[in-house]
Amino acid sequence: MAVEPDARKLENDAVRLASGKSRTLASSLPRLILEARRIAATVIHGLHGRRRAGSGENFWQYRRFTSGEPARRVDWRRSARDDHLYVREREWEAAHTVWIWPDRSASMMFTSPLASESKLDRTLVVAFALAEILVQGGERVGIPGLMRPTASRNVIDKMAQAMLHDLTERDSLPPSFAPAPLSEVVMLSDFWSPIPEFRQTLAQLSGARAGLHVIQIVDPAEETFPYSGRIEFLEPEGFGSVIAGRAETWRDDYVRKLADHRAAMREDTGRLGASFIIHRTDRPASEIVLALHARMGQVDVAAGAQARNPEVEVRP
Repeated sequence: MAVEPDARKLENDAVRLASGKSRTLASSLPRLILEARRIAATVIHGLHGRRRAGSGENFWQYRRFTSGEPARRVDWRRSARDDHLYVREREWEAAHTVWIWPDRSASMMFTSPLASESKLDRTLVVAFALAEILVQGGERVGIPGLMRPTASRNVIDKMAQAMLHDLTERDSLPPSFAPAPLSEVVMLSDFWSPIPEFRQTLAQLSGARAGLHVIQIVDPAEETFPYSGRIEFLEPEGFGSVIAGRAETWRDDYVRKLADHRAAMREDTGRLGASFIIHRTDRPASEIVLALHARMGQVDVAAGAQARNPEVEVRP
């Protein structure tokens, strides 16, 4: 189903605006921090430092020689220092694939007076900036159902053009696809979809043994419910409206329902070892990019793993 012309224009404007903002954001992140993260002690490769043994030219570490290995693998100079035999391992240098899915559905266009930009603008800025940083680190970035993974230096332009020429319906959850094992999937959305649908999406993606990152982008008004008096609330995706005679009397119920929704999201992401980050659009975009980048490569991608959920709520 095609998107309505007014919604299309709003989205196109948001894509163009965000592509410019994202370049500024990506260039403002300290290169020294990114380089330190890659060199630091973690077993991750690429920009997020996920280093591991494999084919390559760069030295990674020494390890003990294992019985049954070919003798040619022994590093005799290192082994001469003590009574053990050591093998010189090289760092695995294969490009890593990261799938970034930005929610572009109608609900993401919401902006309250408490924020300076819509959820869609912020989502696109974060998606573009993260893609730019990852590609600079030698990774490949793709958009599920829209753009194949690429390591092109003009990845932001490619993403923006793919979105601008996309005529399909904007769904609130990612399309069904099968990421390669050990790849990573970053989902940016308000995630106000019903929990059963959210749970089904997570289950499908976790079955592929990919690392999952769930980033909930929300307007501050969606958390604080700052409404009072007679208010008409419109459902942005065509499900009608509801009128509150005294909106302030709804606040407690709303806050409870929000807490229940988030509790279910935490439980589902935690059970699957996915990271869960909450970001409000009245906070700097750099906060969420740094927080997300720090967690990439740290999720548990083992099938059925009961991992601790590395949740962070980025708040004032």
